Amino acid sequence: MKKAQSDTLGFVPQKDIVYNKLLPYADRLDDESSEILSRIKGNLGRAVQLREIWPGVLFWTRKLSTYMRLYGRKFSKEDHVLFIKLLYELVTIPKLEISMMQGLARLLINLLKKKELLSREDLELPWRPLYELHDRILFSKTEHLGLNWFPNSVESVLKTLVKNCRPYFSESATQEMLDEWRPLLCPFDVTMQRAISYFEFFLPTTLPPTLHHKGFKLWFDELINLWVSVQNLPSWEVHLVNLFARLANDNIGYIDWDPYIPKIFTRILRSLNLPVGTSQMMVPRYVTNAYDISHVVLWVSSLLGGPSKQTQAQLSGLFNSITSFFHPSNHGRWLMKLMKLLQRLPASVVRRLHRERYRKPSWLTPIPDTHKLTEEDITEFVQSMMQPVLLAMFSKTGSLDAAQALQNLALMRPELVIPPVLEKTYPALETLTEPHQLTATLSCMIGVARSLVSGGQRFPEGPTHMLPLLMRALPGVDPNDFSKCMITFQFIATFVTLVPLVDCSSALHERTDLTEVEREMCSASAEFEDFVLQFMDRCFALIDSSTLEQTREETETEKMTHLESLVELGLSSTFSTILTQCSLDIFKVALEKVFNFATTNIFETRVAGRMVADMCRAAAKCHPAESLKVFVPHCCNAINQIAVNEEVLNEEELDKEFLWNLQLLSEVTRVDGDKLIPYRSDLVQILQLTLHLKCKQGYILACNLLHHVLRSTALIYPTEYCSVPGGFHQPVCDYLPIKDWGRPGDLWNLDIRWHVPSVEEISLAFYLLDLLLQPELKRLQRFSKGEQEMSRDDVLQSLTIVQHCLLGAGSLMAPLKGEPIPDLVHSLVNLDETTLYTGMDYDKTRENYRDAICNVMKELLHYILEHSEDDTKSLFSIIKIISDLLHFKGSHKHEFDSRWKSFNLVKKSMENRLHGKKQHIRALLIDRVMLQHELRKLTVEGCQYRTTHQELMKDLLRLSTSTYSQIRSRAQSVLFTALGTYNFCCRDLIPHVLEFLNPDNSRVTQQQFKGALYCLLGNHSGVCLANLHDWECIALTWPGIVRSGLSSAMSLEKPSIVRLFDDLADKIHRQYETIGIDFSIPGECCAVAKLLMTTGSPFPNEPVPSEEESEEGLKRQKLKNSEAVEKYKGLIGDLIDCLSNRNLPWKFEHISIGFLSLLLRDDHQLPPAAVTFFVKSLNHDSLYVRKVAISAVAGIMKQIKRPHKKVPVSPKEMSKYCETVEFGRIAAGDRPDNQWLQYNSNNLPRKQQEWEQCVFVEKTHWGYYCWPRKMLIYAPAEEQPTQNLSREEMTERELIIFDHFTDPVFINQFIEFLSLEDRKGKDKFSPRRFCLFKGLFRNFGDAFLPVLQPHMERLVSDSHESKQRCVAEIISGLIRGCKHWSFSKVESLWELLCPLLRTALSNITIETYADWGTCIATACESRDPRKLHRLFEMLMESPVNGEGGSFVDACRLYVLQGGLAQQEWRVPELLHRLLQYLEPKLTQVYKNVRERIGSVLTYIFMIDVNLPFTQPTSSPRISDFTKRILLKLKPLTEGDEEIQNHVIEENEVEEQDERTQAIKLLKTVLKWLIASAGRSFTTAVPEQLQLLPLLFKIAPVENDDSYDELKRDAKTCLSLISQGLLYTDQIPLVLCVLKEIAGSSSWHARYTVLTYLQIMVFYNLFTFMNDQKAVKDVRGLVIKLLEDEQLEVREMAATTLSGFLQCNFLSMDAPMQAHFEALCKTRLPKKRKRQLGFVVDTIPSADLVRRHAGVLGLSACILSSPYDVPTWMPQLLMDLSAHLNDTQPIEMTVKKTLSNFRRTHHDNWQQHKQQFTDDQLLVLTDLLVSPCYYA
Repeated sequence: MKKAQSDTLGFVPQKDIVYNKLLPYADRLDDESSEILSRIKGNLGRAVQLREIWPGVLFWTRKLSTYMRLYGRKFSKEDHVLFIKLLYELVTIPKLEISMMQGLARLLINLLKKKELLSREDLELPWRPLYELHDRILFSKTEHLGLNWFPNSVESVLKTLVKNCRPYFSESATQEMLDEWRPLLCPFDVTMQRAISYFEFFLPTTLPPTLHHKGFKLWFDELINLWVSVQNLPSWEVHLVNLFARLANDNIGYIDWDPYIPKIFTRILRSLNLPVGTSQMMVPRYVTNAYDISHVVLWVSSLLGGPSKQTQAQLSGLFNSITSFFHPSNHGRWLMKLMKLLQRLPASVVRRLHRERYRKPSWLTPIPDTHKLTEEDITEFVQSMMQPVLLAMFSKTGSLDAAQALQNLALMRPELVIPPVLEKTYPALETLTEPHQLTATLSCMIGVARSLVSGGQRFPEGPTHMLPLLMRALPGVDPNDFSKCMITFQFIATFVTLVPLVDCSSALHERTDLTEVEREMCSASAEFEDFVLQFMDRCFALIDSSTLEQTREETETEKMTHLESLVELGLSSTFSTILTQCSLDIFKVALEKVFNFATTNIFETRVAGRMVADMCRAAAKCHPAESLKVFVPHCCNAINQIAVNEEVLNEEELDKEFLWNLQLLSEVTRVDGDKLIPYRSDLVQILQLTLHLKCKQGYILACNLLHHVLRSTALIYPTEYCSVPGGFHQPVCDYLPIKDWGRPGDLWNLDIRWHVPSVEEISLAFYLLDLLLQPELKRLQRFSKGEQEMSRDDVLQSLTIVQHCLLGAGSLMAPLKGEPIPDLVHSLVNLDETTLYTGMDYDKTRENYRDAICNVMKELLHYILEHSEDDTKSLFSIIKIISDLLHFKGSHKHEFDSRWKSFNLVKKSMENRLHGKKQHIRALLIDRVMLQHELRKLTVEGCQYRTTHQELMKDLLRLSTSTYSQIRSRAQSVLFTALGTYNFCCRDLIPHVLEFLNPDNSRVTQQQFKGALYCLLGNHSGVCLANLHDWECIALTWPGIVRSGLSSAMSLEKPSIVRLFDDLADKIHRQYETIGIDFSIPGECCAVAKLLMTTGSPFPNEPVPSEEESEEGLKRQKLKNSEAVEKYKGLIGDLIDCLSNRNLPWKFEHISIGFLSLLLRDDHQLPPAAVTFFVKSLNHDSLYVRKVAISAVAGIMKQIKRPHKKVPVSPKEMSKYCETVEFGRIAAGDRPDNQWLQYNSNNLPRKQQEWEQCVFVEKTHWGYYCWPRKMLIYAPAEEQPTQNLSREEMTERELIIFDHFTDPVFINQFIEFLSLEDRKGKDKFSPRRFCLFKGLFRNFGDAFLPVLQPHMERLVSDSHESKQRCVAEIISGLIRGCKHWSFSKVESLWELLCPLLRTALSNITIETYADWGTCIATACESRDPRKLHRLFEMLMESPVNGEGGSFVDACRLYVLQGGLAQQEWRVPELLHRLLQYLEPKLTQVYKNVRERIGSVLTYIFMIDVNLPFTQPTSSPRISDFTKRILLKLKPLTEGDEEIQNHVIEENEVEEQDERTQAIKLLKTVLKWLIASAGRSFTTAVPEQLQLLPLLFKIAPVENDDSYDELKRDAKTCLSLISQGLLYTDQIPLVLCVLKEIAGSSSWHARYTVLTYLQIMVFYNLFTFMNDQKAVKDVRGLVIKLLEDEQLEVREMAATTLSGFLQCNFLSMDAPMQAHFEALCKTRLPKKRKRQLGFVVDTIPSADLVRRHAGVLGLSACILSSPYDVPTWMPQLLMDLSAHLNDTQPIEMTVKKTLSNFRRTHHDNWQQHKQQFTDDQLLVLTDLLVSPCYYA
């Protein structure tokens, strides 16, 4: 096959679309595709070499992507590689407009998608250009200033592009990437996220095993250790997990994951965020940064198998521990995640199995045999998932996820999966009371249908369930329950599609070679006929109950409701599936039955009639000859009999029987065309009789008949969709249908029966057109010339006939003719349309009715618009006809789209992902071929724009701006579709639309004005004329929109018009993407393009451009670039002209300014006029304008910034320390060679000379992890641009700004506006204003300080929040803007600022402290701390001094913290000083100061991390601090009395005792622990453990909010600490501390130990389970506390034990059971006769406690399995019931347990009963039924 094809093509195609070979005209496609491909290669190659990116390159790359949609990758390997290289070069052109880049990138992704087609030998791509592209866009330096507008989708497109290029990066790429990004790995900095996400996207993981030492081995240990040691889920951890998942999947069997598996599963479990324990405080970060389930699933499925089998054990553990969460009674935010896990995991394992066993081997590394999944692995995996999946079937979120999981599990192990589902399905089909149960089980059965029906060796008895299921499903066809009805239809259709409904019972006597199961199937198949007839009866009942008379009153609508139309669809498609799959015998019985039903009743034609007609149509479609023989004569006779008397034809209301027969006839003729030929005379006679009925309903039915007859004869379509080619009509002895149950279609022998119109049929079609269409056109033509009167109804009737003729025979009519319209765009390559052959050769001898209709419609339209514009119905009809004239060739786009969608849904629900290879059912494959045919018919990209189209579009525009809004909106939607179809037609139309908005045009009505605005706005999917990405168009539309504000038709009183302008402006702002002004194509592209034109077949006809042509191309490129700049300037000039018009309403002024703000760019400075405008607008009256101006001026400052020179330095030389750490071993953190970067107060640049010698490194991350190969720093001052230019040296733009900002009047006004409130209480520090000031001071030095200084001094002393905010914005801008100032200027600046800041900090208020915090944080961001030493020294002056009260102290700390946090690891000295200063002040009285100190402490210790390769930090360390604290807390830890909160008395003496001080200290420490949970990267567990005993002592047991702060904090703290992630080596330490506390005298502490244990164990489950000793210790601890003297502790211990049993952390083994049973038998002392007044001994005796412990233990076991009955349970229940009458508290426990058991097992008691013996059941029933009090 391949060979033959490569001979005709001249090359071996990479991978073409197979479905093309099955089309009826397949033999013509090879020539067609070669012709198109050679034109694409030629023209694309020429366009690139002639440097014409638009329209040439874009036009032909679009053609290439259409080519791939139609033919797949049908080109040779050489071409494939060249296409990729060319596009790669184009995509990475640095100046390319982003929207163009995105389009080209999508095509490149498509070319790279199937990576098995090209190996690493065939193709190598460089990674750096992609990285630069990524960096330029996703981390753009100018986007936030509004100098670049990127599309929203750009990020995902870039990620996908990198993903697809990754396999082809060179082998040295990994090392280069590591060198590039390692220096960014500073965990405290935002660059960490950036570096790790780059690693995730770029690192190649598909290198062959021989190159692994150049691939992942370079980084694996480093990154996995980083991951293992990070504890608090920073946002970058997710990227690491995604990277590991991909690595594992690409290299199964080459990496030993075993040591990490418990850690992986612990973290997966943590990341599901399941609720555990009682009072739960979640760390918010755990929720937002949780892992992405799809990557988790990939990772897990890649770890399965292999020699150690460890993963499966852990996975079973994971599912065991979370199974109970799947029970339908549980619900929460976490449920979506669990369901996703359930649905994705089997799919992922199936994908892996497919790759191991069925996929064609390619160049990608195969999985070694040792690590392939064995049969045993698969079985274990399926078993571990069954329980949760069966529970999830009935989940509240719907059963869809479970159904998909079951579908994939059943592919692997049908014998394990299907029986339990059947067990749930049969009872569900019987029940009437639980419809949800039925819909859930049926949708799961649909998922496993194929595995069930095809049986196979694993599950041979599967098919025997098929008939019982079908028969029992029939009652689901229920008129009263819509959703049940639909799922039943789907269920029946699914099963019937898979199975031929043929009665094979005779084979039992005729054949002897049948197996037992086959014999059973044969005898069952006798029931098929019965099934079909019963199904029909059900449907008839459904139809009877949904006639119009029954369901609605007279007055209501007569259309079908949405639900009814869905039922109609379900009914007709299911019935037609059944008939398709029937044997002829069964079909005949069914036909007779449906014929009798249809002809003995008369239905109304709206609802019931449609359903019956649908059923008849289904019958006619399956066997046209047999069906037409009964239906056509019957209907024709009935119609003719009624029509005998003439006046019937003129009645307004027609006879029901007449209508019904006409409807029936119109539906049964939708069959194979050549079967209609025998009835042509009857049908023609009926048409002539009925087309001109008076009754509208009647003639519409007649038009339908005409439409269907034409369509059946004129189209190409398959005539049967049976599941076996050729149907089932052979005798049983030769062919046994049961062998074909569930059989997939064979793609190579599909044997499709096509209907291709014969000569006879085409002549029938034309005969009908001549007979029926011609006269109508003549009448309409005479009417539009005014020669003949016609009533409106007559016109409408004629139009309806025309429309139906066009719909029926559209595929026979050649497209519209006309001359192409010249000179819309200029291009050096040809831009012709490509025509595709779709099986129709147009007959040139006959009249082209499309042209005829077109001409008549134009005249008629003009006539109606002149004389009767209110005849809207006719106009609607004309619009519809114009639309079909333009686009309709036999199928509509929207129908195609919905069929494509439903095809994909059906495919998904029935596909076999395990075997792959397109093993779909035959009907689906035929459908796919048909869709391919329709796709070819509908492909209209790049049609030429001709004169006829132009005329029709002008008519549409006229309709779009006519008087009636409904006509406008319909015409507009047709217009938008047309605009998207024809090349460059928008340019032709825009001037005509803008004419309506032109203020000089005084004849415009308001309707026309609105219509024109809607035309500009476009619809949500199509073109938006106002915003085409092209300078020419925008230069017309934007000023046009603004000027329309002066039009007389514009009125701002009309809300609809105001809304339209809002929408327009909004849409333009949303959709605008920066338009390029540099369209250059670099030389490298041209070389590749030339290769493309000269290698590989098919060779293009176009010649390679000559030298002269190339020169010409270069000239045109230059010209085009300069034209773009001119248009850009022209547009800005236009908009500014508009703004200078005094009469322009404010709304349009705003719109115009909005447009101007979009036009700022980073590659071209704004024209001076616009700069002046924006600077002046800073003082505009309108707030909106001022805001836009502030952003714009900030952007302008960036544009005119003079570049600062950078020079490379070698970091090694910088460090005075000679022996550097040897290269290769990584050492992060504080090293001798990065000490010079750190803040050192003995060595600050305080003098001019020191300042100039000091090397400032502004970015915080440099040098922390490792040094970059080449580090850039700023060159010395003398090489930088001069500061404080004189006026002569300034550019024009700089002068404008300088003049305004040195003008005191301007500044007064400006500051006045800036210090106004915007929205009270809502205002925050504005980054935009900060950027503006930063730019001013950066570009102009201190030129503006003299004018601003008095304002700043005034504002600082005014405590109003808006004034304070304003000065904060100025100061932060000043500090960041003085980056390059000279030493003397900076000194004098600080002389000015320090007093200001002191004043500000003493005036701080609750409203302003956040702004000052932001101000200082912003000021310190990315600045060398040595540069800011004055600021830090000032802030450290004594933040907590009590002046101004506690609040000011807290605020000062907040501000200081903001500054230090930005500096991260570079200020250890300041952190030490701060800690030293704060330590004595930790015993703060005030809560707000305490909280603030807690937060500051978190930042002080943030740098003390326990990460791999990290040196011990020189910043403060937690361990030293904890030691000091514990000393001070001694008074609390030693004493035994309760710790009470300390409250201040009024007249208290200052000196308090140690204990009180310790309590105050403890409160602050708690605040610190709470603040640091989830903030730091690693948790200081050993230090926390030393504080734990104290917390346990304080934490209260009950949930009561009235507790004081101390206790509440202690409780929160414990909750947060218990959720922490533990390292393996920390577990024994924790358990040791807990053991010690469990022996404490306070029962509160012992109780809290248990709640702490629950959370801690669950959140570290697999790490614990991996450590046998730890499990033993936990178990010992819990069992010990079961015998605690305090009742509450015992009960909590029981709850804890039950939880551990439930999540399978502990198992219910014999020794444990024996231990409890022994405890239960403890004898109690006899009750002594007590005298009256005798004081009862309240402390229970030890014996009672032990006996209670035993009972609690049993109770815990019983409650640990709430949803099933394990084998040991019945006996335990019996043991328990023996204690029902013991003394309290035992009796209470037993009662509670039994009532809980009853509550949780009540739902499925029928199944659970089976586990008990009869005697046990008797006892149980006695226990569970409450005793009767009336006996």
